[in-house]
Amino acid sequence: MTSELPADARALSTDLAAAVGGEVRFDAAHRAMYSADASNYRQVPIGVVAPRDAADVEAAVAVCRAHGVPVLPRGAGTSIAGQAVNVAVVLDFTRHMGGIIGIDPEARTARVQPGLVLDTLRDAARPHGLTFGPDPSTHNRCTLGGMIGNNACGSHSVAWGKTADNVHALDVLTYRGERLTLGPGEPGPEAGGIPGALRDLRDKLADDVRASFPDLTRRVSGYNLDQLLPENGFDLAKALVGTEGTCATVLEATVRLVESPAARALAVLGFPDAYLAADNVMTVREHNPLTIEGMDAGLIAALRAHNPLETASRALPPGGGWLYVETGGATREEAEAAAHAVARAMKPYGATSVVVSDPARMKALWRIREDGAGILTRSPDGGEAWPGWEDAAVPPERFGAYLREFDAVLERHGRRGVYYGHFGDGCLHVRIDFDLLTEPGIANFRAFMTDAADLVVAHGGSLSGEHGDGQARAELLPRMYPPEIIAAFEQFKGIWDPDDRMNPDRVVRPAKMDDDLRIFVGMPTLRDEPQLAFAHDRGSFTRATRRCLGVGKCVTASGGVMCPSYRATGEEMHSTRGRARLLFEMANGQVITGGWQSPEVADALDLCLSCKGCKRDCPVGVDMAAYKTEFLAQRYKGRRRPASHYSMGALPRWIRMVDKLPARVVDAVNAAARSPLAAVAKKVGGIAPERAIPPIARRSFTAAFRDQQPRRRHRTLRDDEQAARRGSRGRVLLWPDTFTNHFDPVIADDAVVVLESLGYTVELPPRDVCCGLTWTSTGQVDAARKVLLRSLRTIEPWLAAGVPVVGLEPSCTAALRADGPELLPGEPLAAALSTGVHTFAEVLAEHAGELSGAVVVSGQKALVQVHCHQHADLGADDDKAVLAALGVEAEVLDSGCCGLAGNFGFEKGHYGVSMACAERVLLPAVRAADADVAVLADGFSCRTQLRQAGQREPVHLAQLAARALGLRPNTR
Repeated sequence: MTSELPADARALSTDLAAAVGGEVRFDAAHRAMYSADASNYRQVPIGVVAPRDAADVEAAVAVCRAHGVPVLPRGAGTSIAGQAVNVAVVLDFTRHMGGIIGIDPEARTARVQPGLVLDTLRDAARPHGLTFGPDPSTHNRCTLGGMIGNNACGSHSVAWGKTADNVHALDVLTYRGERLTLGPGEPGPEAGGIPGALRDLRDKLADDVRASFPDLTRRVSGYNLDQLLPENGFDLAKALVGTEGTCATVLEATVRLVESPAARALAVLGFPDAYLAADNVMTVREHNPLTIEGMDAGLIAALRAHNPLETASRALPPGGGWLYVETGGATREEAEAAAHAVARAMKPYGATSVVVSDPARMKALWRIREDGAGILTRSPDGGEAWPGWEDAAVPPERFGAYLREFDAVLERHGRRGVYYGHFGDGCLHVRIDFDLLTEPGIANFRAFMTDAADLVVAHGGSLSGEHGDGQARAELLPRMYPPEIIAAFEQFKGIWDPDDRMNPDRVVRPAKMDDDLRIFVGMPTLRDEPQLAFAHDRGSFTRATRRCLGVGKCVTASGGVMCPSYRATGEEMHSTRGRARLLFEMANGQVITGGWQSPEVADALDLCLSCKGCKRDCPVGVDMAAYKTEFLAQRYKGRRRPASHYSMGALPRWIRMVDKLPARVVDAVNAAARSPLAAVAKKVGGIAPERAIPPIARRSFTAAFRDQQPRRRHRTLRDDEQAARRGSRGRVLLWPDTFTNHFDPVIADDAVVVLESLGYTVELPPRDVCCGLTWTSTGQVDAARKVLLRSLRTIEPWLAAGVPVVGLEPSCTAALRADGPELLPGEPLAAALSTGVHTFAEVLAEHAGELSGAVVVSGQKALVQVHCHQHADLGADDDKAVLAALGVEAEVLDSGCCGLAGNFGFEKGHYGVSMACAERVLLPAVRAADADVAVLADGFSCRTQLRQAGQREPVHLAQLAARALGLRPNTR
């Protein structure tokens, strides 16, 4: 397979482009990005079309029909069974067909387009006290069309059912171009066409359907032939739900909305193990809760190993298995009382409990459960786990017994799995450590899958409880249904799609479950000799490219830090998922054929801000900043680099040269940076012409500190304690990073004053030090190693003595903590600094009580922009604690990266995206803030973005602390 399209595909692309108003993309990059969903499977599509409206869809399908090529309607691409990948023309509805046509609060219905994101509908319905009941964990990116295709359920299915239970009508298009509006109602005896053919099929097979379909709320496997029965109203809309795009394309849907409780509470029940949690779900169901979700201890262990900064799991009650039981009420007190009632009722069954009704705490707890699919795909040592046997369901009264026998099947096949799921509905989610890299491993995978299928059928269950059959389980359907039902499925599809061109080889006449496994068919051909250590991926870059499993948390419109450029552009190639898939395809060389010189990968990574948000926010821990560094290092090895790599990549070196100049010369340099000469300098240096060059301080902090050191006064919080407290807390080494030292030295001055006031003796390295971040981010790994190693040797005496190192610039502090071991994996000094470096807030947080009692100026309010590297590697809990101790009323913005991101926002061609990132949340929030509200931005990039956007002067935590403690004048 190559990236070159055959002549007929080129003709197809030309005809589609002429007929369709939306984007038509047959390039290698888009074919590579759409070759996988969130499953184990890989199928390279023919091309991708993003229709603008229903007319575009009709035109696209007509062209495909004329060329005889298959069609695959697709939502967010988060399907776990492989139904969202195929050798077909993909119709991507997320770009343009994601609107709400209307909401009828009285009828409690909504008309929607298929690309509508679920949370957008829920947000629109909320003012009416309504919601859409099914809510998969992907609710902030999954689409209504995808949910209809999969018959999705979610955590509230015990209260509101699955998607089929909440669809009222569908407007669909068949491959042959027929438009139908579907809903309930028996067709008349004279009816022909599709409704008449389906009626005839029903009449022939009604008794077989009644006898063969399990009585199970979570029966998702197979087609919904039961919805054709008279007792179910011959509902063609519900019958089409769950057909996985194999029958028709949904153009519009009318869905049912349900009343949403005004308030909710969460009872978290702890049991000795997950078996006992499962044994007790029927008792919990008697209380009619909104949800009954379960988790195994393995999920919590994986979460804490994946994200050491995670704190929400500490709120769980003691146990080895947990149930989340959500209750609702008209008031918070009513919801909380219902949750307490559940907790009391379960106490005789040995359950410990915690009841939470604060929305923020509930959201944090729910995130543990929602991130499960991603968290469990990787163990801390880089071990891999996969979907496959992902979401089988059994009657909930048999769930405990099923779990015990399922674990026995795992053991018999030598496999391990950690699970969670919708325990109240008997639905289990599990990621298993299948070996999908070798032929014996794949044979073991097949053997396990067949045994697991037989087990679930023996318990009266369904192979799929919400994710569908796809390629993962459709081959196993004959183990669940008798031959006459399997034949009926084929007839059902044939009525809708007689040409078998709608997402073929899925559900009926399926591809084998062990074919097209993306890891096996996409084995890397690229030499795997990375420049970085990739310690979490066992030293392998190609293993790192497998980390993304497509759960798609990066393709959301808001929340968290991850993927600011995706949110600015809306393009898949600028998401973490899109970039990871391109890197995976680059490594195997089948579609992306250029290796390290691949223009497709270079284009995708060009707009990566290296913000590291994905490292923290991605459930699988994809670290695109590290992947970009590796790509740049390999791409430009022995080659001429872009001008910005020489100018901004080596910034600390140039700044040190300026520092040696007299103040009047520095003034002249700054003046030149504001003159017409700056345009020439920016052009030569690869700097965006729209950017101003930040002014350099007339004198660096380190130069001034060393001159003043013999005369420094070690201030304490109270003058009468000065003699007793001077240096009483011991020594700290302040890390004078390039940005603070040479651009904002006043911050370091204030930090020293505060630290000395607490009794610390502040020391500096004898010469300039650098973390190497600017070289690292531009892929100059060899230079970064040399710079960091020289700095480590400079401060070796302090490291040997165990003296804490204090960083003021978050990006540099994060680099010392996380990047150093990646650059110098065998260097003990790098390991020592990684554990020995502390943020300014981490030091102050140890004295929160003391600070609180020493506040002189109180009542300050602040908007807080957390630096993205701090979010990823350091966390902000200590910052929040310090602000509270200082009496600062802080609002922490959930705005993501400021958009400047070190050298990114200064590089030519990036200004528009950089400012679009800032305009999402940060800049509007600052404009809306009252004049007396401080804007706290510890990162130099964040402060520079705010300054150059013409906003108020931002401050650092050290400055706020110095003012609050009366050590500096209050200038707010």
